[in-house]
Amino acid sequence: MDTNPRRDPADLPADLLATYRRDCPSRTVVEVLANKWSLYVLAALRRSAEPLRFSRLRRQLDGVTQKMLTQTLRSLERDGLVARTVYPTVPPRVEYSLTDLGHAAGELTTAVADWAIDHAARVHAARAAFDARAETLSPR
Repeated sequence: MDTNPRRDPADLPADLLATYRRDCPSRTVVEVLANKWSLYVLAALRRSAEPLRFSRLRRQLDGVTQKMLTQTLRSLERDGLVARTVYPTVPPRVEYSLTDLGHAAGELTTAVADWAIDHAARVHAARAAFDARAETLSPR
């Protein structure tokens, strides 16, 4: 994959250019994986030694609402990344785990999360420096 951002787009292979098109099917997959809560759900399920129930997953993901977690889990299940298992008990017990496809996606999202942890201080320092420069340049 070409990672040179200065290269003329006309020189890029057709299959790579297709990924930038609005109608490229891969865009919908990237949208799911780029979702903040999808990233956290996949990482939490990947790091767990066992399937997780909804309430335990919600406790781990501080700040997620019940509605957002439900939507995220449904989306990930629809895309084949998460398996939902319902046990016939009263009340029904539901557990979530990664599918094989979800494990592969989880490797990517865990790498992103790990990068964010490793570089958060530098990113915050860059933001502060940018904001300080912008404040000195902005007219009052």
